[in-house]
Amino acid sequence: MIETPVLQAIAINKYFTDPVRFRVLNDVSFSIEKGSFVSVTGKSGCGKSTLLYILSTMDTDYEGEVLLDNEPLHQKNATELANVRNQKIGFVFQFHYLIEEFNVLKNVMLPAMKLGKYAYEEIEQKAMQHLKTLGIADQALKNANQLSGGQKQRVAIARALINDPLIVMADEPTGNLDKKNTDIVFDIFKEICMTNKQTILVVTHDPDFANRADRIIQMEDGEIVS
Repeated sequence: MIETPVLQAIAINKYFTDPVRFRVLNDVSFSIEKGSFVSVTGKSGCGKSTLLYILSTMDTDYEGEVLLDNEPLHQKNATELANVRNQKIGFVFQFHYLIEEFNVLKNVMLPAMKLGKYAYEEIEQKAMQHLKTLGIADQALKNANQLSGGQKQRVAIARALINDPLIVMADEPTGNLDKKNTDIVFDIFKEICMTNKQTILVVTHDPDFANRADRIIQMEDGEIVS
């Protein structure tokens, strides 16, 4: 039996209109299988982050269709898309966006508390487990502002994993990190992929990071070139 791809982009076109209308994405189509680690790479301004924001449902102003778990997303309203994001997509930004006055544990728990699927104690246990897996359980009760940049990014990854998403999407997750922390983040993603069979989609301009993924999608001027 052929497995349905986790994510499909079908003929995605995107235009910016400031100050004149120009096309940022040109007929972009591809699909991603469950449990694969895919990097999208290309020069700055090639449209890779724009594409990621469409795939993650944060940008809804586009032509074409996105299917997540075989479910079309383009016609859904804002509330429905928020539910899809919270249940099925974990997102890691270049900047961690932690709430500085909350401790690490609470930051990781927040998406699960919002989803309301598990009891508080269960969410707390899950959050601690993720922090253990990422090697930062000893930081759980520290406030986010007490952590280093690399530690903050690991907390952001734990937060992205808390609701057991189908796919984790990351936009330049190592853009602010040194080589050592970049390697740590890569290894974490690889481990998640292999152990949990979770799908990883990372936008990066770092060729070393991109080349170590299972598959590279190369973009140029709003198109997929390989």
